[in-house]
Amino acid sequence: MSRPAGEGWEGVVEWTAGTRERLIWRGDRLEPYRQEPWPAPVNYGCLPGTHNPADAAEVDAVWLGAPLPPGTRPCAVPTGLLHLADGDHKVIFGETDGAGAAALLAWFPPERGARLLGPAEAAAWLASLE
Repeated sequence: MSRPAGEGWEGVVEWTAGTRERLIWRGDRLEPYRQEPWPAPVNYGCLPGTHNPADAAEVDAVWLGAPLPPGTRPCAVPTGLLHLADGDHKVIFGETDGAGAAALLAWFPPERGARLLGPAEAAAWLASLE
């Protein structure tokens, strides 16, 4: 899972910003998961091949910006980390100083303790999972 500084991480979009239909990455493909009560404020997915011990699943990722269709496989350098009190952090890709980041923070209830950290913290957290 180690990456040289500045090298991107490949993810997979499971849930497109602005939609309620959520898919899930299982093994090597997307499968239907569920209809959510509200649309996602961001593109949501995972980093295949990683493992977050907080929820025993692949590391969650969000892509800020324009909607990306499910199955899109973006490769980018993390721009931030959504740090949550329960350890189920989300790696952020895209501009973190705009409306997308604000919508992401607002998506989580106060008891989850959501706070936005920078790219160095994202890289350090990912490295700690190895």
